[in-house]
Order: sequence, then C-alpha cells, then structure tokens
Amino acid sequence: MSDSSRLSGDRNDLNPVDLIQAVSNLAGGRVITLGDVMLDRFIYGAVERISPEAPIPVLKISRRTSMLGGAGNVLRNLTSLSVSTGLIAVIGDDSVGFEVSRLVEDEEQGAAEGLIAVSERPTTIKERFIASNQQLLRADMEEAGPLSDEVRAVLLKSIANHLDQAGALILSDYGKGVLEADVLQQAITLAQARGCWILADPKGRDYSIYRGVSLITPNRKELQEATGLPVLGDENIVRACQQLIENCGVGAVLATRSEEGMTLVTAEGSVTHFAAEAREVFDVSGAGDTVVAVVAAGLAAGLPMIDSVYLANVAAGLVVGKTGTAVATPSEIRQALRDRSNLLGSVGQVSDLDKTLERIRGWREQGLVVGFTNGCFDIFHPGHVSILHQARSQCDRLVVGLNTDASVRRLKGESRPIQSEEARAAVVAANESVDHVVLFDEDTPLDLIRAILPDVLVKGADYTEEQVVGGAEVKAAGGRVFLAKLEDGHSTTDTVKRIRAAETAEKTGIQK
Repeated sequence: MSDSSRLSGDRNDLNPVDLIQAVSNLAGGRVITLGDVMLDRFIYGAVERISPEAPIPVLKISRRTSMLGGAGNVLRNLTSLSVSTGLIAVIGDDSVGFEVSRLVEDEEQGAAEGLIAVSERPTTIKERFIASNQQLLRADMEEAGPLSDEVRAVLLKSIANHLDQAGALILSDYGKGVLEADVLQQAITLAQARGCWILADPKGRDYSIYRGVSLITPNRKELQEATGLPVLGDENIVRACQQLIENCGVGAVLATRSEEGMTLVTAEGSVTHFAAEAREVFDVSGAGDTVVAVVAAGLAAGLPMIDSVYLANVAAGLVVGKTGTAVATPSEIRQALRDRSNLLGSVGQVSDLDKTLERIRGWREQGLVVGFTNGCFDIFHPGHVSILHQARSQCDRLVVGLNTDASVRRLKGESRPIQSEEARAAVVAANESVDHVVLFDEDTPLDLIRAILPDVLVKGADYTEEQVVGGAEVKAAGGRVFLAKLEDGHSTTDTVKRIRAAETAEKTGIQK
C-alpha cells in the first residue's frame, strides 16, 4: 500500500524556513542539459486592416525578440537560479545556429562549447506572430532526423566530458532527433557511472527508451499517450504513473497536471500530490522546462526530492503568470514562499527588490524621505538597535538591506550565519525603527543601493564617508551619507565567541 499525502498552500507539511533557505542552496550543484535546442522568435505588431490579396490580417511589425527554446530554455531556467550548468546539443551551421550559440554564451560563459554545429540539418526555429497579446500564426523551420555516426560520436564524447563534477543530467527531449534511443542509453549509462541524478522531460509514446532515469516529468496528455490509461483524477494519475515505473524502469514519475497541480510517484511506493498555485495563468509555454530545471537544481544541490519538487511547483506557478517562455528567479521563489506562509507576521515588510522599489515609489509620491542601511544582523544585539534607531531619526521611512545566508557565508565563513535569513529578516522587520527589509545575495549592497538611491545612506561610524559602499552614487543623485555612532562592547562576533567559549567550558566540566 502506498504512502499518499497532499501538499497544499497551507504549508503545514514542510518547514517554511527550511524551504526558503533551500532556495539559496539551489546554486550549489552543477546541472548539465542534453537535448534539442531551438530558437524562439517573437514578432510583435498591430493589425489594422485585412489584406486585399487574401482574407488574412496584415501585421504591421513593431519589434522582434529572440530567446532560447527547448533545451535552451532549460538552460535559461538554470542560469536564472545561478546554477553552474552546461548545454550539449546539435545546431545547424547557419545564421540561426550562430544566434543560438551567442544566446547560450550570454547565459553561461563557456556553455556554447557543448554545441555541435552540423551542415546537413538547419537549426530549429519557431517564429510566433503576435498582435494585441494574441498569437496569429506560428511558423516552424526544422528538420528532425537521425544523427550521422560522426556527429553521434562527437556528441557522446561531449557528454562524457561534461558530466565530470555534475550532480544532475537533464534529458530535454523535443523529438528533433538528438535524443535517439542509442544516444539516450549511452548518456544514461555514463551519468549512472558518475552517480548523477538523471531527469527526463519526455517525448513520444515509448518511454522504455528512458529506462534507468531517476525521474521522468510527463504532462497529463503525455502520460495518457504513453500509458493508454485515463488520467483524470488522483487515482487514475497515480495508476498511470505506477505503470510507467513498472514497465519502463524509471525511479519516479512527476506528472504535471495544469490546474490540478503535480503528482510525484516513486518506485518505493510513495505518492505526493502538490496543489497548483492559485494565480491567473497567462502562458503555460515553457513551464515544463522550469519544473525539470528546478527539480534538477535541487537534487544536484543535495535537497530531498520532495523539497525539490515543491520548489519547482512554486516556480511553475510564477512562470505561468508571465507571458512567453519565462523563468523564475530565486528572489521571486522566496517571495512566493513568504507570501503563502504565516512565518512572518510582518510579511509585507520583507520582500524582493521589485516589491521594495514599488513600495519606495509610493513613499516618494507622498514626499517622504527614504533612508537605507544594511548588515548581516546575525545575532541581534543593542548595537543593532542603536544603529537602526539613529538611521530612522534621519528619514521618514527606513529600508534595511539584509545579506542572504549565502552572502554571509562568503563574508564570515562556513560557520555563519547562526540564524537563517528568514529568522534574521523577521527580527529586523519587527524592530519599530524599520519600515522594510530587502534581502540581497551579493557581497556588498552596491547594486541594491544603485537601484534604490536612498535620500539618506546610513553606516556605522567605523567607516569614513569615502569608504561607505554606495556613498558616491547616493551623493551624486542628491542624497547624503550619515555615520551612526557605534555602541561599545556589542558585536555578533564577540557574542558568538562567548557562546562557544561557554559551550567548551561546559563540555570540559562534564568530561572532568
């Protein structure tokens, strides 16, 4: 009998602090994507008349945009999470292939080395013609087919080289001929030998070609086509997933079910249903790429599969709320987790940069003076209280930039922070002097300061004005720098030393 559970938006099933912290850990692994890359081109314009040549609309073009599609969109999702990554794919020796190569290199320096250019097949391109957010036409240029022996040999050699130090391999199959059965099985064997997680975003009806993968991610339609079973309702979904596991020899199936969320079924017999995110859906294109990318990033970073899938479900809910093949950023995922939890009573005071800037715009429209200070605030002490009080005395609204856990580790060492970023944010936001908290991943708050351009920038008096990060930018924009007096005898480092000394003394006493 399977262990079945349902995870929903009430967050009772998984620890919200752990999940939000886990988002920062996604960048800790390396993920390689192998599959069909293509170029997605979007041509926008307005329709003002019908053609006199035929009863069709005439699109007056205003702009064009191009982005990576297929396996390339998986790469985009991985780089948005700051994951170390690489892409192995076949492109044409043509202008579209050159454009794909350039876009890949823009996403991840050196990643274009995994692209194999061949003259006998064009690069796949999908052009979408859009007017008033309505797609009028999609035009595809592609030539799917088997690879030559020479190209196959180069591809397999590239796979072997790229899998070194990788924690996960994504097989992004769009049915364009790269992931033929022989290539798939050799890639799976190579990844297994290196202990990699293997995830497949499948295509076609015969899933036996994916035998040996850790996780396969069909959508509801693909699941029905691969099994021939009904897929409406939880019980039918689970039965179809179990058949895939038994017949195709895969470790787990993650069925994506649109408005019904996702279902994860493992070979060990556990079943978990993930409720869909309640949001307006604008565009589902590329959501599957987001799911497989986030799950792979989580597994490569050492997260449990259930946590990785939960984060992927949240990320998918974000991208379907955007137009086009979009991606989800770590800050967006963290904010979504905060919004749907009751972790912080002051949740509205803690947000990502976009929401912070939106709030600041409202304050400035009211003519209020905005101040900014920053810090790690690891163990909150009277020195912190004093600096925040002084900072608030210089402005009408005070924004505090808070280093994320990853940022603190780089600055203070692997043993820090003592408190998670969510715990630190909750304490800082609860201080009466603070109006808003925004987290940042960088080593310094310079990018944050440049985006906010506060009227007053506050730092401790152990700095000079010339040493304050962002001071020159703030003063150039008409703002000023204020140096707050420090309270002697208070520092997180000293507090941590005293705690550890006390623990050592206690252990020594016990041993005696």
